[in-house]
Amino acid sequence: MPRVTDTGPDGADGALPPFAELVLDLTERIPPGRVMTYGDVAEYLEQGGPRQVGRVMALYGAAVPWWRVIRADGALLPGHEQRALAHYREEGTPLRTTRGRGPARSSRAAEDLPRVDLALARWDGRQAG
Repeated sequence: MPRVTDTGPDGADGALPPFAELVLDLTERIPPGRVMTYGDVAEYLEQGGPRQVGRVMALYGAAVPWWRVIRADGALLPGHEQRALAHYREEGTPLRTTRGRGPARSSRAAEDLPRVDLALARWDGRQAG
């Protein structure tokens, strides 16, 4: 589990808040090619909500497979679209086209980018097998 090693927003010792540790641990367990939404993570943990999960990912998510926790509409993370898309293609994450649907609210360029196909890619937290 990645840990903050210097003083961060949580205190002098730099320890992660318990909720952040839970979010990051779950993120590390999402299998390659699968995703959970911010809301899925909160529901699975029975704590917080999508915004709280998003905040944890924004502050601490760089050391975990951040691209596997996504928005509920399947849109790629604004500002990180190309990096996320490369990971999705490498892992075989199911994608769907957005052509003809118009741009996502977050970015006009998003109209030409695929979205994650949640019907196929969503992970429910249960181990495969």
